[in-house]
Amino acid sequence: MGSATREALAQAVDALGAVSGSVDLATAASLLDAGRVIDGSAQLRTLIADPAESADTKTKALARVFGDQVNETVSSLLETTARARWSSADDLVAGIEELGVRAAALGSSDAPIESELFQFGEVVTNNAELELALSSKLGDPERKADVVTRLLSGKASEATVIIVSRLIQQPRGRRIGKLLRDAASVVADQRGRTVATVTSASPLSDAQLDRLRERLSASYGRDITFNLVVDPALIGGMRIQAGDDVIDASISSRLGDLKLKLAG
Repeated sequence: MGSATREALAQAVDALGAVSGSVDLATAASLLDAGRVIDGSAQLRTLIADPAESADTKTKALARVFGDQVNETVSSLLETTARARWSSADDLVAGIEELGVRAAALGSSDAPIESELFQFGEVVTNNAELELALSSKLGDPERKADVVTRLLSGKASEATVIIVSRLIQQPRGRRIGKLLRDAASVVADQRGRTVATVTSASPLSDAQLDRLRERLSASYGRDITFNLVVDPALIGGMRIQAGDDVIDASISSRLGDLKLKLAG
């Protein structure tokens, strides 16, 4: 992420915070839909991301495309992203997507969105047929959204359904698992938390999780929410991933290191 994008994203997130009282799940859906529309139009995407174009030109272009299809809050947020300077057009689209996911977190503060996104990601990853159906570039985006909505209806919060059904139509080159992990991290960040995926050979006890949460919270300076995976192939120990940080203290990893040393 370039410095221009970091600054632009910070401005957009601040703008979202400033209107948080009027943000609901409809806001989230509209932002995610708008991001998909902009991403689908090379001309519009390029114009809005072009630093040489005036803010007035950009906002007028947005008004022509969206008109009264979006409410005042969404229109204001889109204008904020358009006025900012992004490192690339792709970063602009990613920024609007992030605003949509953050809006979903704001609009459904009590829903366990992070864990629901993770669980659905695991379902897709472990079902090759479903993953192919949802990730195929040949599939109809709206049909994919319908599949997701049917699968999650009654099993996940409305916020999660909105996030997944929209993102699945606009994966932007990401695999489904990566797509949902990214979204879960954004939701957690909006809530002042960090997501840590803990993979262990056998289920961890509550006491073990409490100790681990305490240590990670001290390290990251914020609350920790866990995604738990049991993988007997680890043999023992655990592997922890929080964002780009990976701590691999599994026995299988140690054995692998030992084999490499012996081979050398």
